[in-house]
Amino acid sequence: MSKIWVVVSDTTRARIFNAPKGKGPLTEITTFSHPEGRLHEGDLVTDRPGRARDNGNGSHDMGHEGSAKEEEADRFAAYVCGELETARNKGDVLKLYLIAAPHFLGLLRKHKSAGVAKLVVEEISKNLAGHSPEDIRKALPEYL
Repeated sequence: MSKIWVVVSDTTRARIFNAPKGKGPLTEITTFSHPEGRLHEGDLVTDRPGRARDNGNGSHDMGHEGSAKEEEADRFAAYVCGELETARNKGDVLKLYLIAAPHFLGLLRKHKSAGVAKLVVEEISKNLAGHSPEDIRKALPEYL
């Protein structure tokens, strides 16, 4: 098996492909799904934020620092990067191409280890997670 991997992801799923030949088609080797990424904010939060009174005549929401959806996306990005680190430690991957929805790509950058970062050949900021392997291959360089 080739050690060139293409990771295609968004907040709900990450697909890992193997590129057996530098110019050939992609073969999907695994998929990680994160159904919590599809849930609405209200389904992830069980309670509304509290309210605070100030010295004036009003009150205001005691909002959350980050949304629950953002926390779920961050958690999934950390998981995906952890799996890539495990594969790197095993020697299963030597070159990585990351294709992700723009915001999720930022989360992957935040969580990837220095070792995984060294393997990344190219990052593509596109949401292709639901596309066919043929469409994904077209977004990559001719020779991997």
